Amino acid sequence: MDDARAAIEARRRYVLAFNSTMLDIWRERIHLLGVIDTGALLRSLRALPEQMDEDVLSVSLSQQFAEYGIYQDRGTGKEVWRGNNGDISRTGERVEKRRKRRQWFSSKYYMSMLNLRDFMGESIGAEFRGAITEVLTAQGRQRL
Repeated sequence: MDDARAAIEARRRYVLAFNSTMLDIWRERIHLLGVIDTGALLRSLRALPEQMDEDVLSVSLSQQFAEYGIYQDRGTGKEVWRGNNGDISRTGERVEKRRKRRQWFSSKYYMSMLNLRDFMGESIGAEFRGAITEVLTAQGRQRL
């Protein structure tokens, strides 16, 4: 039973560290890529309270930042006109694309979510294997 508690505690610590680590990564990327004009995006980064069940099997994580940060990440901006049909390939436009993608958000977030998924899968799998082993060992002793 100590192994199960240790696994639950490890998951809890990982989940609690996820949001703050994600914010640190984003701050670093924003500085590295120069996604700073007024600093509003940098100041808008927030980790919302984590939600998890007692065994840390069900987890909800949320972060918040200024919406225009997504446009910076995607490289869209003023030269993409309102009412655009979603095709931002620049064909038929009079305005040349000036903005470049500065992926401060998407690539790091995706990789971090995959890491979280893998960690949770390994932790829950190890806990399950331990529980099954305990049951089978107890049944084996009863037969003797």
